[in-house]
Amino acid sequence: MKTTFKFLGTAALVMVFAIQVFAADYKLDKTISTVKWNGKKVTGEHYGTIDLRNGNLQVEDNKIKSGTFQMDMTTIICEDISNESMNKKLVGHLKSDDFFSVEKFPASTFVIKKSEHKSGSIYTFTGDLTIKGISHPVTFDADVDISDGKLKAKGKMEVDRTLYDIRYGSGKFFASLGDNMIYDTFTLDFDVVASE
Repeated sequence: MKTTFKFLGTAALVMVFAIQVFAADYKLDKTISTVKWNGKKVTGEHYGTIDLRNGNLQVEDNKIKSGTFQMDMTTIICEDISNESMNKKLVGHLKSDDFFSVEKFPASTFVIKKSEHKSGSIYTFTGDLTIKGISHPVTFDADVDISDGKLKAKGKMEVDRTLYDIRYGSGKFFASLGDNMIYDTFTLDFDVVASE
């Protein structure tokens, strides 16, 4: 009987050890990870960057199982307007209540709920994106590489801003906007690097 208990105990320890070997937490490297935004309107487009505040990913059997990222909305930068005063005006407008209400909601969050292998190094991710305190599911593809204690992921997320109560210049809610109409969908291109 004692031998049986010893065997079961050893087997349990082996199983725990195996789980530990194949599961790992990866922490975002903010210094080299990037998020680039792009918003389009009838007459053109604007683009720039947003800093990532923090992030972590849980990996099992070399596959991303879950994760959370926070974007620092106070760091919104516009890269396409060279005129300093015009640039400042646009960024201020983006931070205002017409758009992201940054003073009230300084961070936006994405939480990974599910990942599925698509082909090669491409995975499909589904999760909850929270902007201005409002959460909605989003799905997108990303190219993922996990090796030598490093995790790299590149992809593009399309976001319908009207779902997050960002209606300024939207043709869904305002008629006769003409050339002043701003398209409802904007994109977030991310290049994320994380380490164990």
